[in-house]
Amino acid sequence: MISIIIPVINEADTIVSLLDYISKNSSLKNISEVIVVDGGSQDETCQNVGLYAKNSTLNIRLISTEKGRARQMNKGARSATGSILYFLHADSFPPNNFDDSIIAEIKKGNNAGCFRMKFDSDHPLLKFSQWFTQFNIQYFRGGDQSLFIRNELFDQMNGYDEHYFIYEDCEFISRLYKKNSFTILTSARKYDQIGTWKLQYHFAVIHLKSSLGVSAEKLYQYYKRHLA
Repeated sequence: MISIIIPVINEADTIVSLLDYISKNSSLKNISEVIVVDGGSQDETCQNVGLYAKNSTLNIRLISTEKGRARQMNKGARSATGSILYFLHADSFPPNNFDDSIIAEIKKGNNAGCFRMKFDSDHPLLKFSQWFTQFNIQYFRGGDQSLFIRNELFDQMNGYDEHYFIYEDCEFISRLYKKNSFTILTSARKYDQIGTWKLQYHFAVIHLKSSLGVSAEKLYQYYKRHLA
């Protein structure tokens, strides 16, 4: 059974669409629960989740913690009952029957992995970027591709590093690549807000800084200065 964990903050305009999509594109027999972890939303995110949950066939739970996606995802994992954890961003929509694909990979012995990226944009740079996500190379990984992992392995990895307020997905996945096999299975909101070339440039700088050993706090300060 899969526990889907979705960290949110001020996602009132997106979260119901994602929950509805999950309901229509997965099988109840595979989904133990959907855990929405709120980090202190100031909009109607929590109310919208609660209203949707009342009429949904999915087992949807809303829990809260302090802001910070690593902290939110760790809390969701601690409360999960499924043997497989599936971390999903609120603006990322997995492929149809994603649950069957995940379980099939787990049965093959692939204990962690993600899906390829496909942006909901025709921007040439994004099309170029998404093409690279088919390759099983650590540099091409990111949280928007989602992450599935055996609950047991997640515990062995000690979860996400809560020192990171950005880059937490890449930091965790880098540890996975060192310790365990990783498999790749076959939305662009922030790009629209900030600009595709600018965002890609700053993400590349963050990757480079991390590879050079820059601390989590300095990465976050760079992010706040240029992208927040």
